Amino acid sequence: MAGLELLSDQGYRVDGRRAGELRKIQARMGVFAQADGSAYIEQGNTKALAVVYGPHEIRGSRARALPDRALVNCQYSSATFSTGERKRRPHGDRKSCEMGLQLRQTFEAAILTQLHPRSQIDIYVQVLQADGGTYAACVNAATLAVLDAGIPMRDFVCACSAGFVDGTALADLSHVEEAAGGPQLALALLPAAGQIALLEMDARLHEDHLEQVLEAAAQAARDVHTLLDRVVRQHVCEASILLGD
Repeated sequence: MAGLELLSDQGYRVDGRRAGELRKIQARMGVFAQADGSAYIEQGNTKALAVVYGPHEIRGSRARALPDRALVNCQYSSATFSTGERKRRPHGDRKSCEMGLQLRQTFEAAILTQLHPRSQIDIYVQVLQADGGTYAACVNAATLAVLDAGIPMRDFVCACSAGFVDGTALADLSHVEEAAGGPQLALALLPAAGQIALLEMDARLHEDHLEQVLEAAAQAARDVHTLLDRVVRQHVCEASILLGD
């Protein structure tokens, strides 16, 4: 990775994008008929699948039931072939548990859980191919799956990553950009209200640059919202045609 120029003098990145430009995003809803909700998304070469079940009765001990809201259960896993490194435990390792916790915190902030007390909502996300921005792809896929399940939310949850290279904030980092190191953050945004559902940074960044990187991630998340909203509207139109409405 030594000597790799992440940002050219002309302002282009390794893959030819501008600093604030998103990778190509493609998404589909309703990919599994057996689940209450499902979605598949591609952000660049990162590919993720999400399925949702619920709301349903609490599974296991009834003591886990919350009297005033639904319990949100999120599980993350990555396919053994998702990266160049073979994993012995694609599910249940420390990284998977941390990602599951982050997803739960994100969607507890967005789902109107108070409408379904003493019930449970399960969100399962699997990464099929990882090429940077894994958390963001998982959030965006899960958002579409939750909407497909008809579960009420305060707003879309749209996520994107951002980094800081040579005095410039870069949005939607690829694996090459992530592997190069440097300050990086992941942001999950409720775009209509401008509220942050989750913000994580994994390296030090001077406070003078924080606002610039945060705004790059927020603007990218708003751009993601525009794309996801288009996917939802197209899915509703297709469903209406099939139902004959």
